[in-house]
Formats: sequence, structure tokens, C-alpha cells
Amino acid sequence: MNTYSLPANSEGNAARGAATSTIDLPIGAHLVTQRRGYEHHGIYVGNGRVVHYAGFASSAQRGPVEEVELARFAAGQPLSIRSTPSARYAGDEAVRRARSRLGENRYRLLTNNCEHFCAWCLLGESRSEQVHGCLRHPRAGMLALVCLVKAFVESGARGNEAAAQLA
Repeated sequence: MNTYSLPANSEGNAARGAATSTIDLPIGAHLVTQRRGYEHHGIYVGNGRVVHYAGFASSAQRGPVEEVELARFAAGQPLSIRSTPSARYAGDEAVRRARSRLGENRYRLLTNNCEHFCAWCLLGESRSEQVHGCLRHPRAGMLALVCLVKAFVESGARGNEAAAQLA
């Protein structure tokens, strides 16, 4: 995988705050940000916005393909651009493909996740190196699963706290 990190801004993090510069982000870029135990993927569509499969990225409830602000996509984590030299679709065409699936809500961790979505936008085929890696290396897969379960539990606890505050 050819992935390179974006240069950090003066605060030391390319994904923080309104000071994030999107000038250097190419339209249709495959963006990657780390989560606890896995990577989250999206397509940069311009004007500081990203289309991604929300999946379980922000809650225990699976989410649809959506367009969000870059800072929300990054969730406080550094961003990288994954180069795709063999991309069949690039730039505006990759953006058109990403936006064509807005609202789709058929997320499946092993067969239709955020990385599958980005591969489809750029290559025309759905695939995930993370999933393949976890299947080839069961220990890494178990670690990723434990991290996902912990994230679900934590997001459920945050949801319960918010509900209690509203009551």
C-alpha cells in the first residue's frame, strides 16, 4: 500500500480545527485515518468534505454512506492519503461515484465496509486489504475485533450518558 501522511499544521495535527488546509488535498483522494485497532477510509470531494461509509466509525449503530466535514471524518486523528496508481476512476469521476452511493445503508464489516467503498470508487471493484489481512493473520483479526467491541461498549456508554442528561 502506498500511503503517505499529510503534513501537520502549526498545532501538530493535520486534522484539527478550522486551520486545516485542504488546498493540498486532491479531489478524489483516498483518505485514511486511524481508529483504535483499524483504519477508517473516505474519498475527499473538495471544500473540506469527505464521503465515507459511516459504518461503525462513530457509534454502535451502523451508519450510511454520508458526506461530512473533514474534521468529523478524521475525528481528531492524523490523516493520510492512500495513493492508488492503478485507479480506473480519479478526480471528479471518483467523486461522482462516491456521491452516487450517498444514503446507502448496507454496511457489512467483512464485505461492504468503508475500505470496500473507496476501492469501488477508485478501482470499480470492492475489496479491503484490512479484511484480507485479518483473515490471513488471525491474531491481528482478533486484536481488531477486541478494539471494535471496546469502541462499541464505550460509544454505548456515551449514548446512555447523553440520554440520561436529556431525561
